[in-house]
Amino acid sequence: MSRNGIEIRDLVPAELRRRWVRQGDCPGRDLYGLFREQVRAHPEREAIIDAERVLDYAALDREVRKVAAALSAAGLGARDIIGIRMPNGWRMAVAELAVAAVGAVALPYPAGSGTRDTLSLLGRSRAAAGIFAAAEDAEVARGLPDMRTVFTFAPGGSLDDLLDPGDWCAEPVDPEAPARILVTSGSQSEPKMIAYSHNAMGGGRANYVRALHDGDGPMRGLVLMKMSSGYGSCATSVSIAALGATLVLADRFDPAEALRLVTRHRPTHLFGVPTMLRRLSEQPAQPDEDLSSLRAVVSSAAPLSDVTAQACRRRFGCQVITIYGSSDGINCHTARTGTDSGTGIPDPAVAEIRIVDPQGRDVRPGEPGEVWARGPMTPLCYVAGPELDARHRTPDGWVRSGDRGVLDERGRLHVLGRLEQVVSRGGYKISPAEVEREISTHPGVVDVACVPVPDDDLGERLCACISQSAGAPELSLADLTAFLERDRGLERRKLPEFLLRLPELPLAPTGKVCRRTVTAMATERTTRPRELTR
Repeated sequence: MSRNGIEIRDLVPAELRRRWVRQGDCPGRDLYGLFREQVRAHPEREAIIDAERVLDYAALDREVRKVAAALSAAGLGARDIIGIRMPNGWRMAVAELAVAAVGAVALPYPAGSGTRDTLSLLGRSRAAAGIFAAAEDAEVARGLPDMRTVFTFAPGGSLDDLLDPGDWCAEPVDPEAPARILVTSGSQSEPKMIAYSHNAMGGGRANYVRALHDGDGPMRGLVLMKMSSGYGSCATSVSIAALGATLVLADRFDPAEALRLVTRHRPTHLFGVPTMLRRLSEQPAQPDEDLSSLRAVVSSAAPLSDVTAQACRRRFGCQVITIYGSSDGINCHTARTGTDSGTGIPDPAVAEIRIVDPQGRDVRPGEPGEVWARGPMTPLCYVAGPELDARHRTPDGWVRSGDRGVLDERGRLHVLGRLEQVVSRGGYKISPAEVEREISTHPGVVDVACVPVPDDDLGERLCACISQSAGAPELSLADLTAFLERDRGLERRKLPEFLLRLPELPLAPTGKVCRRTVTAMATERTTRPRELTR
């Protein structure tokens, strides 16, 4: 229970949690304790590199202790929920670690304009404090009834240039206590909030990132997605605190600058979402470019098409790893199986995966069903969402993903799309994910989202929204449907009836395609037939 009355329960049986600690799949340590071990082991190793400064582990800890002391002085501590809205950079990492150090619960969410997320997330979670880069966000947060303290952490802000914390030291924190709340992208009416413990972040989630790195020496990761996203949670709490990595941070995504960062700072891994990777792969090489340090390009947050994966292999000359996962508590990656063999083989040190029928019974290999997951990375529960716990969790702790998938005879997971995301055309159900998969194989398509548009006669029709690679011949609706029917064998009743071509598909703050925006654009343009092909 937070001090403001928000209940955060662990829906996984306690004996399972203890077993994962005994097996070594969870550390049995809190995140700041793990981080302090990294500081003692390699104080001079680079921890954070951003546009403003470079911090080694010892310097990062000094900044963390300053902010932690300020939080403690404000009366903040165990199980207080603290909102964080900041861009990528060293201050974001400091804020996350400082919140963990005082035993509070971090609730990061993407920076940007607008007040809706601040009011919704911090209001529903009854957050006790907030740490913001923008004075405007701080002002909005001050009006929330449960908000006791507001900090600004930017040049000249209340947390910048703090004095030495003196003899402040962290108190031990229960490793099974909540540490971080992950937030969905907000494609629904209100984002979901999912609470993770110190053990789940420093254990199960760290295990999957550790498996991506099979080389000597520490990982050096260029992080292009937002650290406040679910995918971005692999940065501070995992890569730094649990793994002792070096992070190169981009405060915003710019393809040319991202490639310059690879040349300049020599990362071993590049982390991004598929749309970012497509744009990087199309960026022309510069005379002084050197990408030889990269061992892997890592994609998550949305499906990676074979076309984009192949383009990345050609452009970067290294392994491409795809991660199937969600903030709700599911993960499976292709670090050892490659992108051509499904989504990968589930790792029980991260999450065991089952495929079940509508009655919750395991199906045979090769049979489709719903993807369920449970393991060392499984979150505690949804925050301020008992109806979500009832819908997405089982009494014995399994996470119901809402995704449709198959485990083949070799144990590899193949994800087939969402169970409930359908377009209902005259009573016939069309899976947008299935059509998107087939469109993404077209060599001229860079990005695709298939969305429903309203129709007075049939209820809904399917609109394919695409962006194309530079120099590719412009696709017409007839070209696209002929490709789908002739080359991909897609049934005629599943073919899109509208085509919306865009220079780039709009992105949500997480870097994924914003389906809400795409759907609104497609719906609005169905009334302007000259701009939408039918």
